[in-house]
Amino acid sequence: MANSERKKGIGAAARVTALASSVMDLHVRIALQEMDREKRRLISGVIFLATGGVLMLFALVGSELILGYWLRDLLEIDNKSTILILVFLNLVLAGMSLRIGGYLAKGPYLPETLEGIAKTTKAVLGKN
Repeated sequence: MANSERKKGIGAAARVTALASSVMDLHVRIALQEMDREKRRLISGVIFLATGGVLMLFALVGSELILGYWLRDLLEIDNKSTILILVFLNLVLAGMSLRIGGYLAKGPYLPETLEGIAKTTKAVLGKN
């Protein structure tokens, strides 16, 4: 192998290495950006959820008492039956809330991250 061919091979390897390093650096910067955004969103969300949860608990206790008395008087049933009806109603509402909350808790990826992953995958696979 001639000296000039060896230099071309080393130059090509250096360019590929620099390209890979640049792509990885871009991914790291985008990932750090995404992490900062997600951290702020999660902390804010937890604070608001905790505050809302405590206030809703107080409101729920008050409304459960009023609803229980109203059901007891309306249907002319005993206290055990009233409590059973309220428990069933609460289970249905809790199941629906957990289902909706689980769906909403799935966090999206930033478009920059998705574009970077797509470009890297295309570059690795050799597709244009």
